[in-house]
Amino acid sequence: MGSGDHVFATIEKRGVSTFDAVRRIADALGVRDADVGTAGLKDKEAIARQQISLPPPVTPERALALAVPGVRVLAAARHPHKLKTGHLAGNRFAVVVRGLSLPVDEAVARARAVLARLAVPPGAPNFYGDQRFGAEGDNATLGRALVRGERVRARPREARFLVSAYQSALFNRYLEERLKDRLYDKVIPGDILRKNESGGMFPTTDPGLDEARLRAGEVTPTGPMFGAEMRAPEPGTDAAAREAALLRAEGLTPADFRRVARIGQGTRRPIAVQVAEASVAPATGAFELRFVLPAGAYATVVCAEIMKPASAGGAP
Repeated sequence: MGSGDHVFATIEKRGVSTFDAVRRIADALGVRDADVGTAGLKDKEAIARQQISLPPPVTPERALALAVPGVRVLAAARHPHKLKTGHLAGNRFAVVVRGLSLPVDEAVARARAVLARLAVPPGAPNFYGDQRFGAEGDNATLGRALVRGERVRARPREARFLVSAYQSALFNRYLEERLKDRLYDKVIPGDILRKNESGGMFPTTDPGLDEARLRAGEVTPTGPMFGAEMRAPEPGTDAAAREAALLRAEGLTPADFRRVARIGQGTRRPIAVQVAEASVAPATGAFELRFVLPAGAYATVVCAEIMKPASAGGAP
C-alpha cells in the first residue's frame, strides 16, 4: 500500500473536467481543492483515467470509499509526495472514429498513410487543442486580461490556467505562422532547439547543420510560451523578430508578463511532437486509433490531422 502522508489515487472520470473532479473529491473529503495534486488536465468529454494526490489526513480507505458523481476511484495507495504539474510523462489514447465518408478499409488505409507521414521528423504539429480554450472560447481572453493587469474573478488554480490558455493561444498563432511560411521543418537563425532524447534546449549556431539534425529526428524547434522566465531567442535574429511581431500585434511587450510571473512563468514548447506506438484497426462501421503522446500534446490535434479531407492530406 506504499508509505507517506499523501495518497495517490487513480480516478476514472466521464463528462467531468479535471477541475470539477478535483472540486467534487475535495468537497467529499473535506479538504481544500488547492491541496489536491494533479500532473495534468484530461478532456472533459473523454473517458479518462489519471492519478491525483490527496493530502493528509485522507487515507486510501477513505479515497476508495468515495461516491462522487462522474468520478470513480479505481485504486489508492500512500505516497510521500504531492503530485504536481510536470510529473506526467505521457498519455495513452484509444479513439474510435465513426461516421466515415468512405468504406472502412479505405478509411483505415488513409489513416495509416497519415500516421506514416506524421512519423517523419519533425512529427505532428504540436498545437494546443480547442479544449484548452474553454467551451465559450474565452479562456485566452481572460488570460490576456490578467496579463494586462485587469481584474478577473478566478481562484488561484483557475487564474494560472487562464494565463496558460493565453500563452497557449499565442503559441498556436506562432505555429500557424510558421506553417504558413513553410518553416515547420526548417531551422531559422535564432531558433532555440530541443533535444528530443534528453529534453535539453540550446540556440542554434549553425541552422544548416541543425536542420539536418531535425530531419534525423534529433532536435525540434521550439516556440514561445511567453513569460518572465521564458528563454528568448538572441535579439536581432529571425526567430526573435517573429516572436516580437507576435507580441506587437497583441499590443504587449515581454515586460507585461511580469504581472503574472508567479502563475505564468513562461517556457518554450516544441513545435512538433512524436506520435508513438500508433496503430489503426477496423471496427464495425468505424476504425480505432491507438497511440501514445508525451505530456502536453493533444490527441484531438493528431485526430484532426488524420481526419482532414483527402484534398488536405488527411483521412476522412
